[in-house]
Amino acid sequence: MSKATSEPVNVRILDREYTVGCEPDERDSLMAAAKLLDAKMREIRGSNRMAALDRVAVLAALNLAHELQQLRDDGSSRNGEIERTLAALQQRLDDVLAR
Repeated sequence: MSKATSEPVNVRILDREYTVGCEPDERDSLMAAAKLLDAKMREIRGSNRMAALDRVAVLAALNLAHELQQLRDDGSSRNGEIERTLAALQQRLDDVLAR
């Protein structure tokens, strides 16, 4: 079995082009991530075209990291609910089978 090799992919973020290495099967995901980052940075920059690029990038990264953390927290909460529901169902099955 051969391992996929990294290929160069060009992405455009805030009118600047970057070349990054990416596995062929991850290209679409990388392009979507670049589009999301570009949109977030444009939103933060707003009409202030003179905003420092590094500040815009850090704020965009912070916003995206915060959204990711919220999704993780929500997922953990849902997992806890699912585990409690499954435990209750298992107990009900055990009760029925014990009769």
